[in-house]
Amino acid sequence: MTGRAPDESSGASSFQEEAGLHLVLWPHRSLTPWGFVIFIGATAAMLALPMMALIGTAAVWGILPFAAVSLGGVWLALRSNGRGGELHEELWLSHDRIAVTRRAPGEDEQHWEANPYWVRIKLSAEGGPIENYLTLEGGGRTIELGAFLSPEERAALYRTLNAEISAKAGRG
Repeated sequence: MTGRAPDESSGASSFQEEAGLHLVLWPHRSLTPWGFVIFIGATAAMLALPMMALIGTAAVWGILPFAAVSLGGVWLALRSNGRGGELHEELWLSHDRIAVTRRAPGEDEQHWEANPYWVRIKLSAEGGPIENYLTLEGGGRTIELGAFLSPEERAALYRTLNAEISAKAGRG
Protein backbone atom coordinates (compact mmCIF):
# COMPACT_ATOMS: atom_id res chain seq x y z
CA MET A 1 0.00 0.00 0.00
CA THR A 2 2.78 2.39 0.78
CA GLY A 3 4.68 4.18 -1.94
CA ARG A 4 2.02 4.39 -4.63
CA ALA A 5 -0.90 6.68 -5.28
CA PRO A 6 -4.12 5.06 -4.03
CA ASP A 7 -6.99 4.38 -6.38
CA GLU A 8 -9.93 6.73 -5.60
CA SER A 9 -12.36 3.81 -5.15
CA SER A 10 -9.96 1.34 -3.51
CA GLY A 11 -11.26 1.89 0.00
CA ALA A 12 -7.91 2.84 1.46
CA SER A 13 -5.21 5.40 1.19
CA SER A 14 -1.88 5.50 2.90
CA PHE A 15 1.26 7.51 3.17
CA GLN A 16 4.41 6.93 5.10
CA GLU A 17 5.84 9.70 7.20
CA GLU A 18 9.22 9.77 8.84
CA ALA A 19 7.55 9.40 12.23
CA GLY A 20 5.39 6.46 11.23
CA LEU A 21 2.58 5.07 9.13
CA HIS A 22 -0.84 6.67 8.68
CA LEU A 23 -3.68 4.73 6.99
CA VAL A 24 -7.17 5.97 6.17
CA LEU A 25 -9.74 3.26 5.37
CA TRP A 26 -13.20 3.85 3.92
CA PRO A 27 -15.92 1.77 2.19
CA HIS A 28 -16.00 1.51 -1.58
CA ARG A 29 -18.29 4.12 -3.13
CA SER A 30 -19.85 2.82 -6.35
CA LEU A 31 -22.21 5.76 -6.90
CA THR A 32 -20.50 9.09 -7.50
CA PRO A 33 -22.35 12.40 -7.03
CA TRP A 34 -22.64 12.72 -10.82
CA GLY A 35 -23.93 9.12 -10.98
CA PHE A 36 -26.59 10.03 -8.42
CA VAL A 37 -27.78 12.93 -10.63
CA ILE A 38 -27.91 10.68 -13.70
CA PHE A 39 -29.76 7.91 -11.84
CA ILE A 40 -32.39 10.25 -10.39
CA GLY A 41 -32.83 11.92 -13.80
CA ALA A 42 -33.25 8.56 -15.56
CA THR A 43 -35.72 7.40 -12.91
CA ALA A 44 -37.75 10.62 -13.27
CA ALA A 45 -37.77 10.19 -17.06
CA MET A 46 -38.97 6.58 -16.79
CA LEU A 47 -41.73 7.60 -14.39
CA ALA A 48 -42.77 10.49 -16.67
CA LEU A 49 -42.84 8.47 -19.89
CA PRO A 50 -46.07 6.52 -19.23
CA MET A 51 -47.72 9.68 -17.93
CA MET A 52 -47.16 11.43 -21.28
CA ALA A 53 -50.21 9.62 -22.67
CA LEU A 54 -52.33 11.07 -19.89
CA ILE A 55 -51.32 14.72 -20.38
CA GLY A 56 -54.46 16.85 -20.63
CA THR A 57 -56.66 14.38 -18.76
CA ALA A 58 -57.75 14.34 -15.15
CA ALA A 59 -56.08 10.91 -14.67
CA VAL A 60 -52.62 12.51 -14.69
CA TRP A 61 -53.46 14.20 -11.38
CA GLY A 62 -54.34 10.81 -9.87
CA ILE A 63 -51.03 9.24 -10.94
CA LEU A 64 -48.71 12.22 -10.38
CA PRO A 65 -48.63 11.98 -6.54
CA PHE A 66 -47.66 8.29 -6.72
CA ALA A 67 -44.88 9.03 -9.19
CA ALA A 68 -43.62 11.87 -6.97
CA VAL A 69 -43.67 9.66 -3.86
CA SER A 70 -41.81 6.91 -5.76
CA LEU A 71 -39.13 9.31 -6.96
CA GLY A 72 -38.84 10.81 -3.46
CA GLY A 73 -38.46 7.32 -1.97
CA VAL A 74 -35.63 6.46 -4.36
CA TRP A 75 -33.97 9.81 -3.58
CA LEU A 76 -34.18 9.25 0.20
CA ALA A 77 -32.98 5.64 -0.05
CA LEU A 78 -29.91 6.62 -2.07
CA ARG A 79 -29.11 9.54 0.26
CA SER A 80 -29.45 7.29 3.31
CA ASN A 81 -27.15 4.71 1.72
CA GLY A 82 -24.68 7.47 0.82
CA ARG A 83 -24.40 8.57 4.44
CA GLY A 84 -23.11 5.10 5.28
CA GLY A 85 -20.15 5.83 3.04
CA GLU A 86 -19.03 8.58 5.41
CA LEU A 87 -17.69 5.85 7.69
CA HIS A 88 -13.91 5.73 7.88
CA GLU A 89 -11.13 4.46 10.10
CA GLU A 90 -7.73 6.03 10.65
CA LEU A 91 -4.69 4.15 11.89
CA TRP A 92 -1.44 5.72 13.09
CA LEU A 93 1.61 3.61 13.79
CA SER A 94 4.91 4.74 15.26
CA HIS A 95 7.65 2.85 17.11
CA ASP A 96 5.96 3.34 20.49
CA ARG A 97 2.24 3.70 19.69
CA ILE A 98 -0.49 2.34 17.46
CA ALA A 99 -3.83 4.16 17.46
CA VAL A 100 -7.11 3.62 15.60
CA THR A 101 -9.97 6.11 15.35
CA ARG A 102 -13.30 5.04 13.87
CA ARG A 103 -15.77 7.66 12.68
CA ALA A 104 -19.28 6.61 11.64
CA PRO A 105 -22.21 8.89 10.86
CA GLY A 106 -24.59 9.24 13.79
CA GLU A 107 -22.19 7.55 16.23
CA ASP A 108 -19.61 8.77 18.68
CA GLU A 109 -15.98 8.60 17.63
CA GLN A 110 -14.26 5.44 18.87
CA HIS A 111 -10.58 5.42 19.86
CA TRP A 112 -8.15 2.63 20.62
CA GLU A 113 -4.43 2.70 21.21
CA ALA A 114 -1.69 0.40 22.43
CA ASN A 115 2.04 -0.22 22.37
CA PRO A 116 2.84 -1.99 19.05
CA TYR A 117 5.21 -4.34 20.82
CA TRP A 118 2.26 -5.92 22.65
CA VAL A 119 -0.26 -5.80 19.78
CA ARG A 120 -1.38 -9.03 18.16
CA ILE A 121 -2.80 -8.78 14.66
CA LYS A 122 -5.04 -11.64 13.59
CA LEU A 123 -6.62 -12.50 10.25
CA SER A 124 -9.35 -15.16 10.52
CA ALA A 125 -9.87 -16.61 7.05
CA GLU A 126 -12.89 -18.57 8.28
CA GLY A 127 -14.91 -18.68 11.47
CA GLY A 128 -15.24 -14.92 11.90
CA PRO A 129 -18.33 -12.86 11.15
CA ILE A 130 -16.88 -12.14 7.68
CA GLU A 131 -14.23 -13.67 5.43
CA ASN A 132 -10.70 -12.56 6.34
CA TYR A 133 -11.85 -10.97 9.60
CA LEU A 134 -9.06 -8.64 10.74
CA THR A 135 -8.60 -7.83 14.43
CA LEU A 136 -6.02 -6.01 16.53
CA GLU A 137 -5.56 -7.06 20.15
CA GLY A 138 -3.74 -4.96 22.71
CA GLY A 139 -4.21 -2.40 25.41
CA GLY A 140 -6.76 -4.67 27.07
CA ARG A 141 -9.14 -4.70 24.07
CA THR A 142 -9.71 -6.41 20.75
CA ILE A 143 -10.95 -4.30 17.85
CA GLU A 144 -11.97 -5.13 14.31
CA LEU A 145 -10.33 -3.21 11.51
CA GLY A 146 -11.64 -2.59 7.99
CA ALA A 147 -14.75 -4.76 8.25
CA PHE A 148 -16.21 -2.79 5.31
CA LEU A 149 -13.26 -3.63 3.02
CA SER A 150 -13.29 -6.58 0.63
CA PRO A 151 -11.66 -9.85 1.83
CA GLU A 152 -8.72 -9.23 -0.52
CA GLU A 153 -8.21 -5.70 0.81
CA ARG A 154 -8.29 -6.99 4.41
CA ALA A 155 -5.67 -9.63 3.54
CA ALA A 156 -3.42 -6.97 1.96
CA LEU A 157 -3.95 -4.72 4.98
CA TYR A 158 -3.01 -7.61 7.28
CA ARG A 159 0.26 -8.20 5.40
CA THR A 160 1.12 -4.50 5.45
CA LEU A 161 0.28 -4.02 9.13
CA ASN A 162 2.02 -7.23 10.18
CA ALA A 163 5.25 -6.14 8.49
CA GLU A 164 5.01 -2.56 9.80
CA ILE A 165 4.13 -3.57 13.37
CA SER A 166 6.98 -6.08 13.42
CA ALA A 167 9.40 -3.45 12.14
CA LYS A 168 8.19 -0.71 14.51
CA ALA A 169 8.13 -2.99 17.55
CA GLY A 170 11.59 -4.35 16.76
CA ARG A 171 10.35 -7.92 16.23
CA GLY A 172 11.48 -8.40 12.66
